[in-house]
Amino acid sequence: MSGEVIRFLILVAVFASVFLLMQVLMRTSVENRAHTGAINRRLKLIASGTDRQDIISFLRKNDPLLAWQGGGALSSMYIAFRRNLTMAAVPYTSGQVVIAMGAIFAAIVLAIATAAWSANYPLTLGVLQLVLAFAAAAAVGVPVVVVGFLAERRRKRMQAQFPVALDIFVRALRSGHPIAGALEMLTKEMDDPLGSAFGLICDEVAYGAELTDALNDMAERWNLDDIRMFVVSISVQNETGGNLAEILDNLSKVIRERASLYLKVRALSSEGRMTGWLLTALPIIMFVSLFAINPPFYLDVAGDPIFYIGFPVMLAWYVVGVVAIRKMVNIKV
Repeated sequence: MSGEVIRFLILVAVFASVFLLMQVLMRTSVENRAHTGAINRRLKLIASGTDRQDIISFLRKNDPLLAWQGGGALSSMYIAFRRNLTMAAVPYTSGQVVIAMGAIFAAIVLAIATAAWSANYPLTLGVLQLVLAFAAAAAVGVPVVVVGFLAERRRKRMQAQFPVALDIFVRALRSGHPIAGALEMLTKEMDDPLGSAFGLICDEVAYGAELTDALNDMAERWNLDDIRMFVVSISVQNETGGNLAEILDNLSKVIRERASLYLKVRALSSEGRMTGWLLTALPIIMFVSLFAINPPFYLDVAGDPIFYIGFPVMLAWYVVGVVAIRKMVNIKV
């Protein structure tokens, strides 16, 4: 056998060995990534040895149902803020977030006021209004917008996961599992956010809570009508009897048809919703960015007497516009 043939065979063997090794490594990496992605946050906490009561406290630290129910606009805003923190999976309590925003607000006010005084800008009423508005937009407005965006994204994922979870639940019931066993299966088969949400229900039921009450709390926690219909179906079946698997199978079809209609409505209203988001977030982002880049752009006119009246009126009209836009683009299906 000639040397060229032997060299060719050696190169083919080396190529085949490297190719097979890369295939094995890629397959192992993909399987590990898929396994890791399928484990939700609650199961990770259990695997780390965390106590079940601590897990419940951790998952419910921003629960809106545990918030102050005083009524009025302030209470509603606080409950909505806690709900967004829960849905966004922020690893801090609402009190810690509020304290952090307050500290950042005070630091920004102090820093800008000191810089303006050092640059020989008189601390008039207009300058103070401008500084307070910038600090509020940077320390409060931007974080609230970001948390709201993250919360809505996870809420949509929860809504998309729920019909799949119902299918798993129905198959578990038809294979002979009780309701508690079917719920436990969901906690192991579904990733976040739905896996941890149902895991929290299993923990609450294990500590003595009623199943329907725990499910209803989850529906209120995530503000999802699909889960409310699921709770109603289980409650009716407990009171009147019947084939729960068949009921939930029909409910899964209704939810999918409702989701299809919802997507059509969203597609038709996408221009209005995008306009609403831009008109809500863009003024805050542009104001913060422009003031951070070029402070004299606002400070040079802050001493004008008409600024004292015009600036608060502008802020008030901005709030009115945001509320009106939210009501117009919030389409119920």
